[in-house]
Formats: sequence, C-alpha cells, structure tokens
Amino acid sequence: MESARINTTDLGGPLLASVSRSFYLSIRLLPSVLRRPIGLAYLLARASDTIADSTTVPVEARLRHLAAFWQMVRTGEPVGLDELRQEITSPHDGECTLIACLGDCLTWLGTLGQKERGEIVGVLERIIRGQTLDLTRFGDGTHVVALQSAAELDDYTYLVAGCVGEFWTRLCLHHMPDCAHLGLADLRRLGTNFGKGLQLVNILRDLPADLRAGRCYLPEPELRAAGTSPTPLAHDPTKAQPVFDRWHQRAGEYLEDGYRYIAALRSPRLRAGCFLPWYLGVQTLDLMLKTPPLASAEKIKVPRSTVRRALALAAPVAFSDSALRSLHPGGTARPTAVPA
Repeated sequence: MESARINTTDLGGPLLASVSRSFYLSIRLLPSVLRRPIGLAYLLARASDTIADSTTVPVEARLRHLAAFWQMVRTGEPVGLDELRQEITSPHDGECTLIACLGDCLTWLGTLGQKERGEIVGVLERIIRGQTLDLTRFGDGTHVVALQSAAELDDYTYLVAGCVGEFWTRLCLHHMPDCAHLGLADLRRLGTNFGKGLQLVNILRDLPADLRAGRCYLPEPELRAAGTSPTPLAHDPTKAQPVFDRWHQRAGEYLEDGYRYIAALRSPRLRAGCFLPWYLGVQTLDLMLKTPPLASAEKIKVPRSTVRRALALAAPVAFSDSALRSLHPGGTARPTAVPA
C-alpha cells in the first residue's frame, strides 16, 4: 500500500468522516481547542483497531504490527511503517486510507504541545494493551474462547474505552479549567464509566458476530452458572440470554454516569459533543430490548434518522438541564453528582 497525505489544517476532517459514522459529528461539535488532539487520538486508535481486526493477517503478524505501531506512537519514529502498510488490509476504504496516511498522523502528533502529546501517547498505550490482550486471549478464532471473569471484562472495557473517558476529561479540564461543576477526580470517574458503558453497548450488540469469530466476551463462569458454555453459543446464542441481560443492565448503569457527566458540564459545545454518543448508546440499549441481538439474524444498529434526531436534540441539551432531563430514560431523573 502506498503512502497518502492528510490535510491537518482541517483537523483531518474528511478522513475522520470516512472512518467514523457518528463520532466525527461529536468531534465537530467540540470547542476548537479540543478538536485537534481528540481528532488525532481517534485516528490513531482507529488505526490500531484496524491492525488488530485485519483477519486476513495471521495473529502473530498483527501482534507484531501492534507492537511496532505502539513504538511509532511513543517515539515518533516510523520504524516498521512500510511493512505495516504492505500487510495490513481492510475492506473499508476509509481504513485503507487511514493506514496509508499513518506517516502524516505521526508527524501531526509531533506538532502537538507536550501535554496533548503525552495524553495521546498515554491513552494509546492502554488501548493497544487492550487490543493485544484481545488477540492473545482469543487467538485465530478456530474455537470459541470466553473471558474467565467479570473482572477481565471490566478491565477490557476500561482499556479500550474507559481510559478514553479519562483522556477526554483531562484534556477538557486542561484547556477549559472551568468547563464543569465537578473537579477532576469526580468527573474522571464519571467519564471512565461513560466510556465503559459505550463499549459494553458495542460488545452486547456485536455478541453474535463475535461468537461466530470465536470470541465470547461474556464471562465463562457466568455462562456455566446459567447452564451453558462458550462452544454451544456459536450455534445458539440465546442460551446466554440471562448473562446478556445482566450486562445489559450494567451498561445502562454506566450510561447513567454518562448522563451525570453531561449534566456536570458548563460548556455548551462540550455538552453537545458528549450528548451524541450518550443518546445513541441509550437508544441502542433500548433497541436491543425490542429486538434482542441474540435472537436476531441482523446486526442491531440505530437508523440514520436516530442520528439526525440526536443532532437536532444536541442544541437544546447544550444549554438546558431540563432538555437533558426530558431525554433521560427515567424521564425526570436529576444528576445526583451536580449541586442544585
């Protein structure tokens, strides 16, 4: 694959739009000072995800390329980039372009301030560690392998998404110290759970496809307590419904902290940017109740009309607590972490 160029003056807008259905919209809603580092962090994380998910490449090679990519992010030196470009493939045109543009992304990273670059390197270290654990645990997918405990699932959701909530929070408070009613510790806790909730939504939605690929994120002890085991789930995922239901509830609890996170923000642009993933996550959870993914032949996905509705709702939510409360699944709940 030949290298390509990315225009960083527009914050990588076209490339971001090509690899993200909805998160690109959140980034565009953010205050301008945050769009650049958060946009670049997303592109780098999406690149590592593309490496990890290149199923036509042997697991050992993907692990090698992930390790090399981490060193590129850490040092800024593109050692191994040409080999990575040649071997990593994707059926997604945007992801192919992203891999071709990695040299520019690394150059872009080097132009950021010390705080921003340090935060991006830190969050990528955790994300890549989670992806590496994933490949090591599940292997080549020749048979179904399950996580061995709830702690492993919780750790995984932190490494690939909860840490993003921490990263986001620290950058927001660095650039906008008065952007929230809460201090760093409280806001970071809520942000961590917010990210973990969004990742759990993705895991539950994608569970049937992951089972077919030999991956079971539901803990094996819980499956056995429910009278099943990982292997039969590839043919009949509905046997995992009781375990699925408990983690569905956990995802809702985490997204409740996402609601509190949004309510704690003062900045209208930050509120709008955070509202989009929260609303789409809540709507996806609701959709999974109406159309259980374990019993559905099609992937559960909110329609584009829901994304358009989220964009329309973001404006009133940005300025109004009552508008946010009206969209809470409970209807009238108040953000308990925010002073009245």
